[in-house]
Amino acid sequence: MSDQPLADHGLLSDCHTAALVDKSGSVEWWCTPRFDSPSVFGRILDDDAGHFAITPRHIVETSRRYQDGSLVLTTTFHTPTGIVELTDALAMADGVRSHDLGKDSPHVLLRSATCLEGEVELDVEFAPRPEYGLTFPLMRAVEGGLLARGGAISVRLSSSVPLEVDGGIGRGYVSLSDGEQASWAVASASSWGHPPEAWSGSQVDERLADTVAAWQSWESSHQRYEGPYADLVRTSGRVLQGLTYRPTGAIVAAPTTSLPETVGGTRNWDYRYAWIRDASDTLAALWVAACPDEAAEFLAYLTTAASSFSRRQQLQIMFGIRGERHLAERELGWLSGWRGSSPVRVGNAAWEQPQLDVYGELLNAIHRLKDQIPDPDPEERQFLIGLADAATRVWNETDHGIWEVRGEPRHYVHSKLMCWVALDRAIDLSTWLDAADRVDEWAAVRSEIRDTILTRGWSTDAQAFTQVLDAPALDASSLLISIVGFLPPDDPRVTATIAAVMDRLTDARGLVLRYRADDGLDGVEGSFLLCSFWLAQALALAGRAGDARRVFDRAVGHGNDLGLFSEEVDTETGELIGNFPQAFSHVGLVNAAWAIGKAEAEAAS
Repeated sequence: MSDQPLADHGLLSDCHTAALVDKSGSVEWWCTPRFDSPSVFGRILDDDAGHFAITPRHIVETSRRYQDGSLVLTTTFHTPTGIVELTDALAMADGVRSHDLGKDSPHVLLRSATCLEGEVELDVEFAPRPEYGLTFPLMRAVEGGLLARGGAISVRLSSSVPLEVDGGIGRGYVSLSDGEQASWAVASASSWGHPPEAWSGSQVDERLADTVAAWQSWESSHQRYEGPYADLVRTSGRVLQGLTYRPTGAIVAAPTTSLPETVGGTRNWDYRYAWIRDASDTLAALWVAACPDEAAEFLAYLTTAASSFSRRQQLQIMFGIRGERHLAERELGWLSGWRGSSPVRVGNAAWEQPQLDVYGELLNAIHRLKDQIPDPDPEERQFLIGLADAATRVWNETDHGIWEVRGEPRHYVHSKLMCWVALDRAIDLSTWLDAADRVDEWAAVRSEIRDTILTRGWSTDAQAFTQVLDAPALDASSLLISIVGFLPPDDPRVTATIAAVMDRLTDARGLVLRYRADDGLDGVEGSFLLCSFWLAQALALAGRAGDARRVFDRAVGHGNDLGLFSEEVDTETGELIGNFPQAFSHVGLVNAAWAIGKAEAEAAS
């Protein structure tokens, strides 16, 4: 339902798109065939936007888990008369393994129910609503299931359970005894071609088993982290892989749109795109939680998508998952939104914002993986040199900052910091880029930026680095000053900034807010999980591993039972809010856990 806690949902992925399944056994969100396609099931945003529920009657207790090393979800229901296990997955192609995970995915949702004990009654309700619920398709019974046609796609449900069509909804009922099984598969195709093929029960079983094996083969060849919080880190590695669009290597910020930052408010954005802003931290997390191949693929996507400036002669901050630039934002007025949080938006107007940090984000990513990627060709070399040159030109301009504030542009300290990073990394890469002639100018501007941050980005009144130049308001992004190497982690100004954030930029639960300053939008947002992980990472770098663990434990305590995290936590209720699951939260978790492990190892040596 559109008011159900976000934490009740589990993630499925075929590395092309994702689905969300709730604790009752209902698929509440599924866009197909891509992350950014219109939804077929969208009840998380509106009760009439489509769902596919397989729900036991009279549930007494529910537990769920991912099958080992996979994103194949198993939910166990206890009822007064028995126990049933529901297994859900987005199918992988037959025989794909390891680095090929997601190749040629068939875009089919698989579901299987097995009675483990006694007898259990299940209700089945199938209500596809394509185009974000705008289309109410024509539905009819066909051999082995149902076929729904409407708008651009047709959707076929293969079902081992007889179903009847009632007002555009397929309904059925089955009673399973100990050892009995029922299965379902949902496939889609263009309305103007052949309808999707039917799936037999044995095909569903075979593909489920092979999908588990596919994920496990990726896990065994990629997940190498053995430090603190290993289970959480490995889960986060799978989530990041699950948010990856296999054909290009793009990683979406989240698989959802318009899950709100303020319940009932208007801070509702579409996150089904890839941000350059996230690149450096994401690549670090992939290095820790997965392997260099995934990091290199993501970097190749970023450099290809960004390889030429737009007509406005600025580096765009985000791209579509196939590298698209134009991401026009519009509102879907027929959807009420999760818990009445409207408008629901698709597209994201932030694509047009100038954000100066992107030059540093991209060059920092290149710097991190230089030894794992081919030497640049002449055109790529000129593009990368151009990034550093652009940072020298624009670093002293105003922008909208890392948080994409929709008010007036300002002189954000973080933006200056990342321009410093751009030049610092470019200088270190100068031989690789064959750009020795640029070093003197880059170094001079780098020094100028450094002086500006140290004199105008530091507030004596606040005793901290701040959000904008010459003002005392705090911003959690100042924690990155030590993380990116601008100052040593134990520098007094860094430790004072950490203290200020802990004292004045946390909620009652000790979770970190992005900022408290006015951002030009109505309402207030929750605490930002990434920022809590930044605080843990900064503390660990400063040698305060115990404090880092306490901050880290508070943050991970707000994940759901599957180890999934949204963007934010509601400061009043402690609920997860914002798009879900959020890649940046999982990235922050991985990088903080790695820093804690490193700090503890150094303390023990």
